[in-house]
Amino acid sequence: MANSLQAALDGSANDDAPKPAAKKPAKTKARKPSREGTVLVGAHFDPEVQKQLRMIAAEEGTTNRALIAEALGMLFKKKGKKAIL
Repeated sequence: MANSLQAALDGSANDDAPKPAAKKPAKTKARKPSREGTVLVGAHFDPEVQKQLRMIAAEEGTTNRALIAEALGMLFKKKGKKAIL
C-alpha cells in the first residue's frame, strides 16, 4: 500500500487521509456610491503635510479632496495637459 502522499499524487487517496482545507472565496468590498467610477490616487508624505492641508481646508471651509483636486488641476494646466477636475 502506497503512503498517503503518493496516494494523493496518484489520485487515489484513502478516505482517512487529511484533505486540504477548501479555499474561501475572496472577499470583495462594496464601494460607497460616492466612490463608484473612481480610483485612489495617493502618496506618502511627512505628517506635517497632512496637518497643513487640514488647516487650509478648515480655514477655507472646504475638504482635503477639493484642495488636492485644485492642486492637481493647477499641475495639469502648468504641464500643458487638459483639465480633468
